[in-house]
Amino acid sequence: MAVLDSVLADLAAEGDELDQLVAGIEPGRWQAETPAEGWTIAHQIGHLSSSDQFAVLAATDPAAFAARRAELTKDFDDVTDAAAADAAVLPPGDLLAEWRESRAAVLTALAAVPAGQKVPWLVAPVSAATLASTRLMELVGHGQDIRDALGVDWRPTDRIVHLARLGVRTRDFAYVARGLEPPAAEFRVELSAPSGELWAFGPADSPQQVTGPAADFCLLVTRRRHRADLRLHAEGADARAWLDFAQAYAGPSAGRLPGQFRGAADGAS
Repeated sequence: MAVLDSVLADLAAEGDELDQLVAGIEPGRWQAETPAEGWTIAHQIGHLSSSDQFAVLAATDPAAFAARRAELTKDFDDVTDAAAADAAVLPPGDLLAEWRESRAAVLTALAAVPAGQKVPWLVAPVSAATLASTRLMELVGHGQDIRDALGVDWRPTDRIVHLARLGVRTRDFAYVARGLEPPAAEFRVELSAPSGELWAFGPADSPQQVTGPAADFCLLVTRRRHRADLRLHAEGADARAWLDFAQAYAGPSAGRLPGQFRGAADGAS
């Protein structure tokens, strides 16, 4: 299976799983607060829907996307919060239908991107497969917020390989976003997949190494758990420092406090 086909299939399955979770809750619980300050479950789904629409715009109308991105750079947080708030006032059934439509549109739009063609995105143009991986990242991150609000354990699958790879590839971005100079040499990252398979990235002889469960690494790079509450081990000063601020997405994030969700990720083993 081609890389893009694989990512899109996993993106669809991850979306369906979260859909099944939220479709089964009582309408009143859509207003339950999540760990993201001021955001309810409805805000989280509204954000997923609006960001899917943004990705569709990038893949289908680069000029319109560029104009929209210029607006976002003025105050990314305010625009994002406003879009989520607008969606959150919709009746749950309507919001769910809108999100389903947006998810389907992303899959169609990215599947139609010609091989080798880059798609404009927030920081730099990316491949359709990478953009699909960012959509899966959003599902994992915001899905975790929703699961935390509902008190539901995450049961990760090997679909998270795309997010794990993205988390490694965006190492330098996390440094630059904080005004830091990235290390010149690659790190070695070895992660145990939910299936038990070993996923390895970077040179095996690197003195800077990170090891642990892939699910924990994904919770780290989506900033949904503090490193102190994860089973990740780092060798080397640079690798240890990176785990304090690793993130696989654009935009600021306060992350989670140590102990804030201790034990809540027990299903992510």
